[in-house]
Amino acid sequence: MAGPLQGMKVIELSHIMSGPVCGMMLADMGADVIKVEKVPDGDDARRFAPLMAHGESASFMMLNRNKRGIALNLKTEGGRRVLRRMIAGADALTENYRLGTMEKLGFGYQTLKEDNPGLIYCSISGYGRTGPCADKGGFDLIAQGLAGLMSMTGDPGQAPIKAGSPIADINAGILAALGIVAAYSHRQRTGQGQVVDTSLLEAAFQQMYWAAANFFASGENPPKMGSANPTSTPYQAFRTKDGWINIGAANQANYERLLQVLDAPEIARDPRFQTNALRTANRVALVELLSAYLERDTTDAWVARLDAAGMPVGPVLPISEAVAHPQIAARGMVVQTEHPLAGPTRSIGLPIRFSATPAEVRGPAPLLGEHTLQVLAEYGFAEAEIAALRDEGAIVAR
Repeated sequence: MAGPLQGMKVIELSHIMSGPVCGMMLADMGADVIKVEKVPDGDDARRFAPLMAHGESASFMMLNRNKRGIALNLKTEGGRRVLRRMIAGADALTENYRLGTMEKLGFGYQTLKEDNPGLIYCSISGYGRTGPCADKGGFDLIAQGLAGLMSMTGDPGQAPIKAGSPIADINAGILAALGIVAAYSHRQRTGQGQVVDTSLLEAAFQQMYWAAANFFASGENPPKMGSANPTSTPYQAFRTKDGWINIGAANQANYERLLQVLDAPEIARDPRFQTNALRTANRVALVELLSAYLERDTTDAWVARLDAAGMPVGPVLPISEAVAHPQIAARGMVVQTEHPLAGPTRSIGLPIRFSATPAEVRGPAPLLGEHTLQVLAEYGFAEAEIAALRDEGAIVAR
């Protein structure tokens, strides 16, 4: 395996999104991530639409590439025996079950560290493992609302809007991966494992850095401003003749460049817009004037002119155009693997580059139980033991 985490062994007991995001990032960076799925149906994300060839879920395949897959029935003694042996030789474990579930199964951290004191035990939950909400299940929508994100997203007067992407789920996975890597560094020095604990709520609340800073300073809740910025104007999306464009004239020099490109001397002379503070106070009037100019031509035409002037500018693209953008391609952010049932499948690449230890996307998401026999053999299970596990219903193997 390639990547800076080559040699790390991770057992993934998490499902749906946040935990699999964490495991995908670790696997992309070279860790051997073994995904443990429940029997008989596996990760619930396997049934998320849209389904591709042979009923394979696009969502599941996106987040579970580069992993090996094993299917265990943890309600059987055989399934629990297999998992205990795997964890005893692991560097890290991830789980995103509700509070107490792992302990009931006999896989709480206090139990596991007796056999593996160096184990990094990463728990990803809705609210964290402490506090009055610790025993509640977590969902991205609920986390975005509770963290304050939805109160400031959207246009003025609009109903609460969540971010289009499940940012709490995704960011929780990123935070978990960061926590595991930090704990791994500590273990390399000391041999000591530990619990890494993060949540969807904290992942959503972390996105409020600047909004919280402004509230702590002023005592005022941030208003809904659409794509605009509360501290700089004009810094937002504008409608063009055929679409939308983002313009970041966040300082005086860029504002003046914008007016030069637009050839709008009357706006430049207007006393309401001479400083950023005045422009922010008179945002509605300024946006109306600028929009009248920008709606005269296409997004591509304005991007070309503003780019040439050194302005921060970019189109607002649908995903169909974003995946085809030449910069996305140049950075290797769309990758393709060959799935044994669904065929060629595309996914988003690792958004980190390493000069000395390049990471790579090696293979597609596993079929349910695809690597069960391989993994059991690696952990010393003999053919007779594996047959007994099959008979017990402890495993699913292809």
